[in-house]
Amino acid sequence: MEAAEIGGALLFALAAAAALFSAVSTGAVDFSHPLAVGGRVDFQETISWFIGIFDGSSSSSSAAGGVSLAEVYELWVRVRGRVIAPALQVAVWACMVMSVMLVVEALYNCVVSLGVKAVGWRPEWRFKWEPLAGDDEEKGGAHYPMVLVQIPMYNELEVYKLSIGAACELQWPKDRIIVQVLDDSTDPFIKNLVELECESWAVKGLNIKYATRSSRKGFKAGALKKGMECDYAKQCEYVAIFDADFQPEPDFLLRTVPFFVHNPEVALVQARWSFVNDTASLLTRVQKMFFDYHFKVEQEAGSATFSFFSFNGTAGVWRTSAIKEAGGWKDRTTVEDMDLAVRATLKGWKFVYVGDIRVKSELPSTYKAYCRQQFRWSCGGAHLFRKVAKDILTAKDVSLIKKFHMLYSFFLVRRVVAPTVACILYNIILPISVMIPELFLPVWGIAYIPTVLLVVTAIRHPKNLHILPFWILFESVMTMHRMRAALSGLFELSEFNEWVVTKKTGNNFEDSEVPLLQKTRKRLRDRVNFREIVFSAFLFFCASYNLVFPGKTSYYFNLYLQGLAFVCLGLNFTGTCSCCQ
Repeated sequence: MEAAEIGGALLFALAAAAALFSAVSTGAVDFSHPLAVGGRVDFQETISWFIGIFDGSSSSSSAAGGVSLAEVYELWVRVRGRVIAPALQVAVWACMVMSVMLVVEALYNCVVSLGVKAVGWRPEWRFKWEPLAGDDEEKGGAHYPMVLVQIPMYNELEVYKLSIGAACELQWPKDRIIVQVLDDSTDPFIKNLVELECESWAVKGLNIKYATRSSRKGFKAGALKKGMECDYAKQCEYVAIFDADFQPEPDFLLRTVPFFVHNPEVALVQARWSFVNDTASLLTRVQKMFFDYHFKVEQEAGSATFSFFSFNGTAGVWRTSAIKEAGGWKDRTTVEDMDLAVRATLKGWKFVYVGDIRVKSELPSTYKAYCRQQFRWSCGGAHLFRKVAKDILTAKDVSLIKKFHMLYSFFLVRRVVAPTVACILYNIILPISVMIPELFLPVWGIAYIPTVLLVVTAIRHPKNLHILPFWILFESVMTMHRMRAALSGLFELSEFNEWVVTKKTGNNFEDSEVPLLQKTRKRLRDRVNFREIVFSAFLFFCASYNLVFPGKTSYYFNLYLQGLAFVCLGLNFTGTCSCCQ
């Protein structure tokens, strides 16, 4: 057990203690509210009374034997207070527990991230880094290890030239680098263009290989696995992986590979993503906030404490022996990158995140493309949790603290709890509560905790404070998709193993105009997202009910804003001048 792991565990304990102390000292936490808020739950009495009304035997029925509106309302009050409210109250307290888990995890990551920034911590403090042969390629290739650069792609007409060109321009001796283009394209025209591009670089003296497969079995994992089986790939000590829209800087290998050369225990060096289209629309601006939090907080905290985090699938370099020892690429989930990272960690390997190295990439430019991407990641993460939980518990090369971090923080809280509580509590229970006054919602759970989470998110994004309101509303909509994905992966429901490639536009976004994909005629169901529209109708109904029949609480303003967000994204409006496209 290393000092960094012990420090991470202590910080986590301090975050939990601080959250509990602040809650108790302010009197915010109060679990004394009765569970059965409407009185004793007597289903038999309620059902008997319900039947009595409609057969005329109830004393409260009208003289004519009919059912009056007053009796119907009395029935609703009884069922609401004795059946619905107690059931929902159980869900509320379950959400409160999950909310506490989430806020403690967020505070811990934020404290670590801020500490790293405050002391100016760098990966070089923990892992030795020295330039290779003075970073002088002219001194001979013997000082440089063999590196394989893999570029998996699938019908990437818009970006194939960018990624291949950037990989071929990496600063490394030409006799010590192999660029491997793994083309799974099904369009013969695109395949021909990609092959011609590879040939044009080969003519310039680059060692570039063009590889195809007869089927797309295993999707990206299958392509990477097939590429590693080539004879020339087996000669390489390290493999750098870039998706088709990623453009590394020329010095990428010179800055990452030294971590491997001087630290034999390091299996992965992960770089940060930057984006060429982050200002193209409100959608991309909000996405950038999401990814910035992921890299600045989650990845940085994991690297600084436990030397473990999820491989992002691209913009990283792997030690080939670590891949082999971990069992190679597997296609059992849609997050083959996270799968490999977990298995390598269980074998005792360590990871390094270098936030100073950034690789240009492209954010999904349409709402549907982003939803598909998030569904694949959320579903795959929860599915992987189901697959590897037992392996983590029984691993012998990992400390008990690191096992707890992987099972509890990395998987349970981030992959299952976070999307579930956010959707159920704020998108379902809170709107319904306006029609069920017997339901008790503690203010610390629906106000204080969200405020803390908002501050934790905003503290690392001071330049994006003006985007926060839109980010909150956007994330409110995305929780619906993430929860559905997490449950699909956890219980292996429909679509749990579905892989849809994110469409790219391939522009450098130097103009002010937002690039559009080639327009095709679309059906109404492809132009409108009906899940969002239906959910918006539910939120608007609850908001209107709260406005017309104000009770103990007034949430209608928030509910109207949530409903509006669902409508906008339901019509594919992403902050540009066009929608329903």
